[in-house]
Amino acid sequence: MGFFSAIPAGLYAFALRIRHLLYDAKLIKSYAADIPVVCVGNITVGGTGKTPVTEYLVDMLGRKYTVAVLSRGYGRKTKGYLEVGVDSSFLSVGDEPKQMKRNHPETVVVVCEKRAEGIKRIRMEHPEVNLILLDDGFQHRRVTPKVNIVLMDYTRPIWEDHMLPWGNLRDLPSQMLRANMVVVTKTPADITPIDKRIAVKSLKLFPYQSVFFTAMRQCLPVPVFPDAEGLVAPARNAVLLAGIGNPTPLAEYVAGRYDLRRKWLFRDHHVYKVRELKKIAADLAGLPADTVVLTTDKDAVKLTNRRKVPAELQRRLYRMPVGVSFLDGDEERFLSVLAKNIVSRDN
Repeated sequence: MGFFSAIPAGLYAFALRIRHLLYDAKLIKSYAADIPVVCVGNITVGGTGKTPVTEYLVDMLGRKYTVAVLSRGYGRKTKGYLEVGVDSSFLSVGDEPKQMKRNHPETVVVVCEKRAEGIKRIRMEHPEVNLILLDDGFQHRRVTPKVNIVLMDYTRPIWEDHMLPWGNLRDLPSQMLRANMVVVTKTPADITPIDKRIAVKSLKLFPYQSVFFTAMRQCLPVPVFPDAEGLVAPARNAVLLAGIGNPTPLAEYVAGRYDLRRKWLFRDHHVYKVRELKKIAADLAGLPADTVVLTTDKDAVKLTNRRKVPAELQRRLYRMPVGVSFLDGDEERFLSVLAKNIVSRDN
């Protein structure tokens, strides 16, 4: 398997090197906006925690700026520029933009696969916006952000990974050198100082690049259908329903706090079918009466249609919002470095 994957992975890496060289030599032009653009990205396929970090930045930067979020809208059935509404279908705008709009209804959230065009439209239609968060645009390079924040999942370090399709890297590890700030996500709470130093050294960054370690902070479960008849409150027993890039940390979290009876795991951005939901509801009949179904915020936006979600599942279904927690009290330093990068004339 490794040998046959290594050949296309090598070809993919070669093509990326040529592409980056063309951008670096300015033979391919990149658009720079007239307002700050802060890009939140990664070089790994799925599961690094971009959406929680983006939502955190909406909250923090929204105290000083009028923020808009621009996303590609991965998995949507539409194309072009669309502004996300609270009532937009996830099929039209994508699950993550829908989640961000639901959690931040006053924030402008836009999907557009052509990022430069999206920025120009936001500037034209929302002149009050004076900072744009570019969700998952690091590897595209059609836009030159003011600040690049690149995420790495601690449980899947890039120095132990390989290029697609051999591994999970969708961009060259050397591109981490374009980051102004590197945020290591899903860091274990008991990480030692020496393990942190090893991770920073393994990233092989420049001295001026800042590294921050964070953990995903699970908030209390919230019912997806709070008015469901016979709503079951979380107690001891739970099952996990998720379609995310890296479900392992979430499964470990749930298992540490509940008697985890079952895991229904699907691919990232999975669109749930009625027959799947009916089977899950039927399986619940064989579990303890207090069993609840825990799912992610991203999955929850795809499970709100009462006509498709069986009543038995509705009364047990809870979403688990996720926050970002900085280790070692590093949040203040992060916000300070970010603020300096946004106003700096050097990048």
